[in-house]
Amino acid sequence: MKPMLKLCVIDDIRSVVDMIRTKIPWAEHGIEVAGSATDGEAGLAVIREAKPELVVTDIRMPKMDGLEMTRRIMELLPGSKIIILSAYTDFEYARKAIEYGAFHYVTKPFSADDIVRIVLKAKEAWEADNAGRLRVLELEKRMKESLPALRQEYLSLLVHHPTAEADSSEWWDLLRLKPVRPPLAVMVIQIDPPAEGFAALSLKELELVRFSLQNIVEETIGAFADAVVFRDEFYRYVCLLDASGAEDGPLGIADACCANIARYTKFTISIGIGRTVGDVRELPRGYREAIEALAHHFYTGGNGAVLYRSESDKGPGDWIYSAEGESEFLFAFRSGNLDKCSLWLSRVFGELEGASGRPDPGYAKHLFQGLALRMLRIMLEKFPREAIEDFEAGVEAKRPADPADLREYRRWLFGLCELGCGRMNSERASESRKIIFRSMEYIRAHLHMDLTLEHCARQVNLSWGYYSNLFKKASGMTFQQFVTQERIERAKAMLLEDFQVQEIAQSLGYEHRRYFSDVFKKQTGMTPTEFKESYLGKRE
Repeated sequence: MKPMLKLCVIDDIRSVVDMIRTKIPWAEHGIEVAGSATDGEAGLAVIREAKPELVVTDIRMPKMDGLEMTRRIMELLPGSKIIILSAYTDFEYARKAIEYGAFHYVTKPFSADDIVRIVLKAKEAWEADNAGRLRVLELEKRMKESLPALRQEYLSLLVHHPTAEADSSEWWDLLRLKPVRPPLAVMVIQIDPPAEGFAALSLKELELVRFSLQNIVEETIGAFADAVVFRDEFYRYVCLLDASGAEDGPLGIADACCANIARYTKFTISIGIGRTVGDVRELPRGYREAIEALAHHFYTGGNGAVLYRSESDKGPGDWIYSAEGESEFLFAFRSGNLDKCSLWLSRVFGELEGASGRPDPGYAKHLFQGLALRMLRIMLEKFPREAIEDFEAGVEAKRPADPADLREYRRWLFGLCELGCGRMNSERASESRKIIFRSMEYIRAHLHMDLTLEHCARQVNLSWGYYSNLFKKASGMTFQQFVTQERIERAKAMLLEDFQVQEIAQSLGYEHRRYFSDVFKKQTGMTPTEFKESYLGKRE
């Protein structure tokens, strides 16, 4: 139900006031009479107290005429609708009142119907205006609520795409951003991963950490220069710094940020700083340089600031990762010689840590990633894949995009060496297991044959009794269990490839389809047809 609009009536003739107040059923029209008066000053007092949406007032009254009242009401309640009562001789006054903001006028003499008709028009006009005001207020509210997200989005675009100075100024004002003028320094600030990793923290804890760190960084930078700080990625922020007012320079400010974060929290941060830009259009270049500088924390381990250095500033690199040296390492790894592998890795990392011209961190990461993959290939040549799942998982534990530093890569590669060489030596100590692994491959390749224990033992030149015991010890299951398992797994794959049950039985060495089906059901709990239907929804 809509709230009723308030109406005030002011006229120096009491009978006119009483007629308008009492002879018209205003409630039926959604209006209530909130007050009345018989002179201008008293009328204005009533209006101040009642704050009506609608006012009916005479043009000529003692103490304050309708013109002055109209002017004062429009100052007090600019959205209200004022209806002027005037005689024909006062038409010029009524026209002046309209200029002051009155909604309409009614000439005397008038009837109750005349008053109702004009007041209802004024009511409609007020409701239409109010709906517009509410829409504007709602838009302003939404704009205010969206400002943080809009600022974030705009500032992110600013450092990724060139923007004209005029467009930037317009958006800066619209989003009510703190003014930061060129020359500007771009700093990229990243939270260093804790020892236990970010995964150990709940989402609420992470949000609290990010909020606290941003506040500390903003307060620290604000003590030196004007700046804007915004989130770039989940663990990363960007700062646009007014470099002209920074006496300590961007590097000094960045060092202060690192020190305060380490002092007041249990976390540390890494900061990359690009070269100063003289125009907002150059911000993407400053951002790219800051990201490149940030990447060099791969060598430092974080908790510090790094300035961008151009190619001409870097000088020639003196770290050489040779293909010959890598080949020697891989040969030692293939032989299971952990001492030689460790010696080579120690030399490589030692040279890299002491090099005056270090390579791009991404290049070093890819070299180490490639080395780990070549180690995995050697392991796959020597062992079945299921036997080295832990080694493969170790190789995949590091990705080039991970925020790991040089020390972590060192620990990672040394760990792979220990695991791989240990497996090589263990395998060499049990050559008989190799025989069984080769026999397993033979079985997988000849599932269509009548594979008996005696037949497979002859293939590796062992007696069937010794072969049987050796097979169980190496594989953890009997020979017959392994053959049946491999046949059932092959049968599942063929069923999903839409082979007929009869075809599968014959290709796996079963003379009778029914016997194959019985074996299949015993192993899987389903007949071949039921298995096929459960995956493909097909019936034979």
